[in-house]
Amino acid sequence: MSTELSAILDSIQREKGISREVLIESIEAALVSAAKKVLHDKDKEVQVKMDLESGRIRIFSEDKEIVSSEFGRIAAQTAKQVIFQKIREAERDVIFQEFSGKIHSIVNGTVYRFEKGALLVDLGKTEAILPRKELSPRDNYRQGDTIRAYVLDVNRTGRGSQILLSRSHPGFVKRLFELEVPEVAEGTVQMKSVSREAGDRTKIAVWSENEKIDCVGACVGVRGSRVKGVVRELQGEKIDIIRWSENIEEFIQAALSPATVSSVKVLSREDKKVEVVVSDDQLSLAIGKNGQNVRLASKLTGWSIDIRSKKEIVKEKLEEMAAEAGAEEPSAGIESIEGVGPKTVLALAEAGYRSLEDLKKAKEEDLLAVKGIGKKTLEKILAALGKSAQASDASEGKKEEAAPEEGEAS
Repeated sequence: MSTELSAILDSIQREKGISREVLIESIEAALVSAAKKVLHDKDKEVQVKMDLESGRIRIFSEDKEIVSSEFGRIAAQTAKQVIFQKIREAERDVIFQEFSGKIHSIVNGTVYRFEKGALLVDLGKTEAILPRKELSPRDNYRQGDTIRAYVLDVNRTGRGSQILLSRSHPGFVKRLFELEVPEVAEGTVQMKSVSREAGDRTKIAVWSENEKIDCVGACVGVRGSRVKGVVRELQGEKIDIIRWSENIEEFIQAALSPATVSSVKVLSREDKKVEVVVSDDQLSLAIGKNGQNVRLASKLTGWSIDIRSKKEIVKEKLEEMAAEAGAEEPSAGIESIEGVGPKTVLALAEAGYRSLEDLKKAKEEDLLAVKGIGKKTLEKILAALGKSAQASDASEGKKEEAAPEEGEAS
């Protein structure tokens, strides 16, 4: 092949990433189109023979060679257009193949335009689109800013490849940890699941086969150095890193952190439903603001989580006991005694003390005989009864003051 033509092909190959074979095929296809223009017959068979050593090109039709002098301006223009078209198509294929291999990975680019709320990002060889819905609420970019994003999908269109980016996808957080934490990139620490509400909070479950490796500590880093890098990229989004476990009860307890869980009861393994019981002071923390904590924990574990407080559970059991005893209305009061736990309340109820009135009538030695009640608990019960009596006396006093005196018009 002639030095000049070879240099041109090498230059295009480097710049566009198109193989030499594809470029030669494009030239051959262009010359065939030009030859048919010369022959004024699209149906005639045309062969192009290229000598790759000398660079000589010969064109034949029905065993007759078409010489270059026969090619006019229109035929040459046709050849030029076909070459450019073939190169563009080949370039689109190269870009599609390259970015198809980058789906679910992170790319770097530059914001160069805004279009209907979406960001158009220059990736060098091509452009990508970052829709508004795929941005985090914390993201704020200007034209010319560098940006990192997650390749969500790559599609073929009539105008080339459409590359769809995201910064709100949970996979974006996972890839960021791979960049920040060598153990995650190597696979020593595995990220089992990620649940995210972009701009607010993300929960990540991590695990390692090697028991000597602290998987949570590896992701956090010394003084939080590694997780801080991810948080910085996410503009301050909160990240909870928890230890994954095969034991679903343990996993759900960890997933609901920072709340402390009292117990987890599996209601249905088939439907993946659990009931979680927490103390009254942990209820709001377990549920989270607008239900966010339990929602993210449910996505992370893949289980439906019903959170209930101990007080709520005790109240239901007291109502059931009252119904079994034939009471028209459930007696209430003992579950509200300060310092007396749910187990003790249920023990009192089972012993027949289902209301404060029942406790007032009881003897101290009878109460001490109830399982779980010692002297300290008895003191708390007596203190609660004293407060109840004072409140009752005060209420009666107010009623007497409000009643009309004798002889006064009512």
